[in-house]
Amino acid sequence: MENNEALKSAESVSFTEKLFGGIKMTWWKVTIFAAVTAAFTALMMLLPFTKDTSFREIGSGVECWVLFAIIIMTNCEKPLESALKTFAFFVMSQVLIFLFQVPFSEMGLELLGNIPHRLLLSLFTFPMAFAGWYLKKKNWLSFAILLPMLLLLSFYGAAFVKDMTDHFPCHLISVIVCFGQIFLYIYVFFDDKIKQLIALVLSVAVTAVVLVFTGLTDITMEYPLPDAPELSDSASAAVKDSSVCTAQLFRYENSDDVYVSLHFINYGDTEMYITDGSNIYQYSISLEKTDDAPYLLTIERTDNK
Repeated sequence: MENNEALKSAESVSFTEKLFGGIKMTWWKVTIFAAVTAAFTALMMLLPFTKDTSFREIGSGVECWVLFAIIIMTNCEKPLESALKTFAFFVMSQVLIFLFQVPFSEMGLELLGNIPHRLLLSLFTFPMAFAGWYLKKKNWLSFAILLPMLLLLSFYGAAFVKDMTDHFPCHLISVIVCFGQIFLYIYVFFDDKIKQLIALVLSVAVTAVVLVFTGLTDITMEYPLPDAPELSDSASAAVKDSSVCTAQLFRYENSDDVYVSLHFINYGDTEMYITDGSNIYQYSISLEKTDDAPYLLTIERTDNK
């Protein structure tokens, strides 16, 4: 009789209850989770048909990694355990992403130059995961902890929508991931109508502001890279805020000069990082509206020259 009741109780647990709190998150599971997500990310970065699609954004954006972190945090028993295991997950996964790519990428071992920057960012996951464990409490504290993440996902989701409307289906998966998480977390972690309504209204408001009041969509320009260092053909560019623009390096045929192709989806400022092996060069990028011209582009090298 007791066994039947236990079986019925197990069957009554929903998928979301199992995903966010019903898994015994051992160190082995954290390690396997890190290896699997890293392998998938590396595969998306290597496959030719994923170029310029949402599939590659798992390697540069935060959208999917928010979900991975929350799965680990909510399946730990203590805040410190949550912090340690989430931090370990990010350290292992970020290192493995590049190690998995080395044998198959034209950049080879030069890819490993990206690891120190990723490890530095991973340090922030420790305090965030310590606080994030309290999402399990489903009270006003957990509401205050999760709300900023919902608003961040709303911002990124709206920015992806703006770009997707001009380049459909580019960013379609990222849009689904962002807004899908918003509705999922509101449903799972907010147990009363007031919290759900506040979170939904604020998320919609942020989305509307980005869609209605941010500048432009679709300006692409090619610009000579100022103060260009000596760069190999395997050098790559990435921007800090992809909601402003994306960047790609190239050379014209029979020319040694390096150019950068910038695709802006909003006016604004961001930082561009050029990685060439173990060397990282930093530039500031700004696109502004002006009275005398449609826009003003400024690119300036900001690292020690």
